[in-house]
Amino acid sequence: MELRHLRYFVAVAEELHFGRAAQRLHIAQQPLSRQIRNLEDEIGVQLFYRTKRTVRLTEVGQVFLTEARKTLQQAEYTVLLAQRTSRGEIGRFAVGFTSPALNSILPKIVRLFKERHPQVELALEKLHTNEQVEALISGQLQVGLLHPPLENEFLVLETIHRERLVAVLSDTHPLAHAATESISIKALSDESFILFPRHVGPVLYDRIINLCQQAGFSPNIIQEVIPQQTILGLVSADIGISLLHASAQAVTPTGVVFRNLLEPSPELELAVAWYPNTTNPILSAFLGIVREVTIGSD
Repeated sequence: MELRHLRYFVAVAEELHFGRAAQRLHIAQQPLSRQIRNLEDEIGVQLFYRTKRTVRLTEVGQVFLTEARKTLQQAEYTVLLAQRTSRGEIGRFAVGFTSPALNSILPKIVRLFKERHPQVELALEKLHTNEQVEALISGQLQVGLLHPPLENEFLVLETIHRERLVAVLSDTHPLAHAATESISIKALSDESFILFPRHVGPVLYDRIINLCQQAGFSPNIIQEVIPQQTILGLVSADIGISLLHASAQAVTPTGVVFRNLLEPSPELELAVAWYPNTTNPILSAFLGIVREVTIGSD
């Protein structure tokens, strides 16, 4: 039994006339009558009482009509669902992000995306860059907002944002009350540093070390912790100082101040990454919004 058999049956059941049903279906009456007979033979029940002048449904036919209509409606809905999914109007889309992305452009991207695609389930997951790379390749994520460079050459990468590093001090630190808003990295040579673990961002970590070494000292790193809120909390407790991306100021806890560095500091790049073999049709819409937001923020 095929869907067309159900359509034939419903047309005859609603018209109660094979001629009118055939016209409605744009087929000849004789083939229509034969298809209904075949349907009755296949399911083993009589659906219509037929005389030379009348056609009416049997009791079984009335029950069958109700369910046939449901089946056809479900089939139409299924086709519509597939079409809308292929156009990126509905479905699930998984996005990975880091703390700097959350503190900078991600909220704008999410708001705009949800306004334009309200029926898409946007799944957001905070992951380190190396974790996002693995999730993109496995298909767990469709897009990642992460920090280049990457060791994996199979991902497509597009830089969308850059931000400088700033010094993070407790509000009781002498440098927090200096006359100028900027300080030299050399002024931090005797400080205790609180950084993120190197495996979280090895390139940026090494750039921080190099920045200090170029200033004539190796940083005294007393703790390496994550997440960012923990670093800020320890700085607030005056346990040490840190160097973080400028967007960390968006979540500043009480007792912490930020100071720009006089020297050119390493930039933290934020990029959008995706696997080129991704077939999710929502990808192009999401990338379009990312580019729109980042162009507008320049």
